[in-house]
Formats: sequence, C-alpha cells, structure tokens
Amino acid sequence: MEYIGWIGALLFIISYLLLSLDYLSAQKYLYHLLNALGALCLVINALVIDDYPNIFVNAVWGLIALVAVIKRMQPTIKGKSRGKI
Repeated sequence: MEYIGWIGALLFIISYLLLSLDYLSAQKYLYHLLNALGALCLVINALVIDDYPNIFVNAVWGLIALVAVIKRMQPTIKGKSRGKI
C-alpha cells in the first residue's frame, strides 16, 4: 500500500512543478484535480499507518482542491465577481 502514498506525493510535486513552470494555471481545474488526487492517495496511505495528523492535513487539502475543481467547472456568470482576496 505504500506505493499509493508515493503516487500521492508525486502528484503533489508534479502539480506544483507544472504550476511553477507555467505549464498549468491555478485558474484551471487540472491543477486542483491533481492536488485532490494526490491528497486522496496520501489519506489512504496515512489510514493504513494510522498517521492521523497526515490524514487531517491531506483531507483538508483534498477538500479545498475539490471545491476549487467544482468552482472552476461551473460556468461563470458575466459581470459577477468570484470574491478574490
């Protein structure tokens, strides 16, 4: 099962690398999808080894990524702000 954790770690690294090199944009859902999948893999791995802090952090990270994926897949309403900080 450890390989699932390694896949999750690689997904995080790949998504951040592609973002940093401008191959991906944080405005597109693919970046957040890679993060959500990476978080899921790391949560699965952490469940197996009873690593509760890791479960918590990656579950929250994954939920944030899923919200971003859903938000980016929805059509934007013309003239409506997305509430950026």
